[in-house]
Amino acid sequence: MSDKKESNEEKKPIVIKNATDLQRLKLEKLMKNPDKPVVIPDPPRQKTLAPPPDFVRNVMGSSAGAGSGEFHVYRHLRRKEYARQKFIQEKSEKEKLDDEYHRKIEENRKAAEEKTAKKRAKRLKKKQKAKSKMKKPKTGTEQSSQSESDKNSDESESENNENKSSDNDKC
Repeated sequence: MSDKKESNEEKKPIVIKNATDLQRLKLEKLMKNPDKPVVIPDPPRQKTLAPPPDFVRNVMGSSAGAGSGEFHVYRHLRRKEYARQKFIQEKSEKEKLDDEYHRKIEENRKAAEEKTAKKRAKRLKKKQKAKSKMKKPKTGTEQSSQSESDKNSDESESENNENKSSDNDKC
């Protein structure tokens, strides 16, 4: 009896109400036989057009003297050439947008690196300042601590002056 119920349930048509149901059905079908290989289609190929003809024979165009059949040949060649030109323009536009996108990404990356470097320098400076405060002896008068801070500022100023002079020498 239970076998009949299961077979009846399987035979019921399944109504697909939305995309989720469709996806679920496809997955269930795939999982019924996991040993069966799944065919994954290849991605679409890049569209390429044939190069323009080197020599076009018997083209009279729509001018006087052309036979009634020649106009169709002319029209076909004209349409082909317009399609080729359109493809070339679209391709150049796509390349232009792609280059612009990559340039913008590179700019953003450089700006982020500069910002990070600036913040890193600020962090290190703050950390160094905190270390120098920790190294100072806590015993002593305020004058001695002020004189030490004056020494530190004098040292940093002399280092800055040396850096500036070496920068000027490089230029």
